Amino acid sequence: MTSTDSKTVSRRRFLKGTAVIGGAAAGSTLAAPAVLAQAPLVVRMQTSWPSSDIWQEMAQDYADRVEAMSGGRLSIDLLPAGAVVGAFQVMDGVSDGVIDMAHSVSAYWYGKHKGASMFGTGPVLGGNPTTLLSWFYAGGGDELYRELTQDILGLDVVGFLGMPMPAQPFGWFKNEVNTVSDIQGFKYRTVGLAADLLQGMGMSVAQLPGGEIVPAMERGVIDAFEFNNPTSDRRFGAQDVAKNYYLASYHQAAEQFEFIINRPFFEDLDEDLRAILQYAVEASATANTAKALDNYSRDLAELQTGGVTVHRTSSEILQAQLDGWDRVIEEQLETDEFIARVLQSQRDWVERVTYYELMNAPDYRLAYDHYFPGKLAI
Repeated sequence: MTSTDSKTVSRRRFLKGTAVIGGAAAGSTLAAPAVLAQAPLVVRMQTSWPSSDIWQEMAQDYADRVEAMSGGRLSIDLLPAGAVVGAFQVMDGVSDGVIDMAHSVSAYWYGKHKGASMFGTGPVLGGNPTTLLSWFYAGGGDELYRELTQDILGLDVVGFLGMPMPAQPFGWFKNEVNTVSDIQGFKYRTVGLAADLLQGMGMSVAQLPGGEIVPAMERGVIDAFEFNNPTSDRRFGAQDVAKNYYLASYHQAAEQFEFIINRPFFEDLDEDLRAILQYAVEASATANTAKALDNYSRDLAELQTGGVTVHRTSSEILQAQLDGWDRVIEEQLETDEFIARVLQSQRDWVERVTYYELMNAPDYRLAYDHYFPGKLAI
């Protein structure tokens, strides 16, 4: 028996033993104090984020809700990237039972199968992050995710998607970039299918975890990059290595957090505890969204007052990204049957749902300009 098998068996015995003790205590007039019968089960959960990143705080939002909703029966030991496995290795860590859970993004295991990127960093068909999250839960995306992870890759995991992230900025550049020719040959950091997209637009792409970006920039390994948002970027010092920050991009415009759970561990839990681990993902999405909008907007303002020039990515580059996605889609349709099915499912969903969303939505920019005239200079 391997050490991983021993850990799994030990955990299962603990779970079943706890249930027996709880039942015996309930049936005894001389029962032990409830606190002893309900000793918390510690769930080891690692993220893909440095301890200083706001995303670690967002993972803690989830952990806090799990503990509160379970009445203390579950306690999450939240660990940062690298504590047990590397930032890009959390999927394997969970599947192997080295950790019980992970908080990450699907693009981080894109090396296993490019289909991973379809659950957050795939082609932008016109839907926004909430549109794609709705597809996962109501449009069949969850079953396609299960098929990829369990059937195709043989991973021993279950997974859920969380907070719909605001569209990612095009990122940080030392000089202004206004045309496609301006970005030719750049050594650029991104992840997932966005790497295929931007390589097709003339960039040389390196896929790096967030904690390695600024050191790579300082050493000249890369000369431009994106990560995700103004708060994370500001905390790891993006403003110290570049001063031109480009918002608005189609390269990763509909991503979500990914919650991965070891399947044997999950299935051995009592039904109510399984429900708590699952539905706390939805609860944390609300808390994370509020935290994101508050912090991202505040840190964007701080970056601007600190000497960073904030731009909106040019229409030329945005159109080139859409044209680039066309090429990526064509290539994937020809080479991967699973990705072709995911794309068709997403197209069907976006065509119907986004038609409603766009037809129904008023022009919020018009209202913003009405009350804050001149604020949007671009």
